[in-house]
Amino acid sequence: MDGIQVIYSSKTRFHLLAATAILVPAGLAAQSSGNSEPVNLLPDEAPAASIEQQTVEMDGAPVISEEVVQAIDEMGKPKQPIVQAWPVEHARALAAVVEGVSEEGLVSADYNLDGLRAAIAMGSGTALDEAASQSFQFLVEDLRDGRTPMDSRKQWFVFDPDQDRYPTGELMADALASGDIAGTLARIMPEHPDYLRLKRELAATPAEQAKRHKLIRANMDRWRWLPRDLGKQYLMTNVPEYQLRLTVNDKIVRTYRTVVGKPGRTATPQIAESVEGVIFNPTWTVPQSIVKGEGLGARVLNNPAWARRAGYSATKGANGWVSVVQQPGPGNSLGLMKLDMPNRHAIFFHDTPSRHLFNNDKRALSHGCIRTERATELAITLAILQGGLTADEGVEKLKSGEYTKVPFQKTMPAYITYFTMAQDIDGTLTAFPDIYGRDDAVLESMDAPRKPNRSRVTDEQVIPIENDPRDIA
Repeated sequence: MDGIQVIYSSKTRFHLLAATAILVPAGLAAQSSGNSEPVNLLPDEAPAASIEQQTVEMDGAPVISEEVVQAIDEMGKPKQPIVQAWPVEHARALAAVVEGVSEEGLVSADYNLDGLRAAIAMGSGTALDEAASQSFQFLVEDLRDGRTPMDSRKQWFVFDPDQDRYPTGELMADALASGDIAGTLARIMPEHPDYLRLKRELAATPAEQAKRHKLIRANMDRWRWLPRDLGKQYLMTNVPEYQLRLTVNDKIVRTYRTVVGKPGRTATPQIAESVEGVIFNPTWTVPQSIVKGEGLGARVLNNPAWARRAGYSATKGANGWVSVVQQPGPGNSLGLMKLDMPNRHAIFFHDTPSRHLFNNDKRALSHGCIRTERATELAITLAILQGGLTADEGVEKLKSGEYTKVPFQKTMPAYITYFTMAQDIDGTLTAFPDIYGRDDAVLESMDAPRKPNRSRVTDEQVIPIENDPRDIA
């Protein structure tokens, strides 16, 4: 099979080896008819192939997912109070946890250790209940949600559901019922191998290495900003590392180099979204900032022969605006695939015809979206794992040259993260360059007094990416 070698066994284990770039037929511009439809402004040298349209009928019966049913059930449960009755022996166990919280990169003074000890000395009563409940509450918030307030998490748009999954009052009630304070708190701490690696490094780092010590603590806290359960299969990219991981049960099964956003307005934000499918042979709808601002629309209209060679088609809508779309083909600026990942930032993973850029050491070069090495291999892999295709079917769709969307049977999480100290793809703990300057605010917040009543969402501006996947000299 030209371009890709596929080895596929009966146990669904497979290897996809990208050999050479697959050459597929140039994209075909779609014809439209009728006054209400966009008008193709470019003359055709040959009749364009028609695109078959299929009508999809939907069953009108309502479907309620199991997740919705569970959420409704949770809403019906009585809320546990934040202040609960603390026996002295349980409060002592809590004090022991606070004393050892530095192992998690936190500071015991943030959890009123002195006040808790004083209340323990006074014995059971209202003072102990209030002191222990507050110490437990603050511990839960920092271990579950992260200590860094949202205004210090620059361009961090990940919503962490753990506060809903592990309500503070319920955790406190469980801890008091079982007497296992440490065990209850362990249920909300990150358990990802990379967090545990940072935790070991923190214990092994001498106190006099203050700069390294602080960097480890800051990146441990970044793990607490993420959901504790990342999913069984997920994509995760660490922007400063320029690497994407395909992960199954927290174990890396594939890695791919990436090109990420340039520093400044086109820096890649941190998000957690769901991939809904793979698009083979995508089109690229050119932003108006390029169509009008850079004159691409006029160039396409004035030079139809060049436009056809470059795969561009132009249409005019009812509002009079000219739209330019680059059709599928080996020269398409998105390459031969993109992941369908709807989000308000307009960020997604895609291929590129300029694969030489993956050889650069510094790869903060894009307009925000993430170009992915060996993207066709990734696309076929996900089409098999999540879309139910065979390897041969995936290759066939890729080589067809036609726009094809393969929806996933179940959406797949994708995390775009920002760690400046983490295990690299080889398992070596590495400090990565702070390419967007996002460390300082986190480091300062970790040294500042703890902020209570923190927001769960950022008030930073969402900057939708007007993706320009072309290489601009």
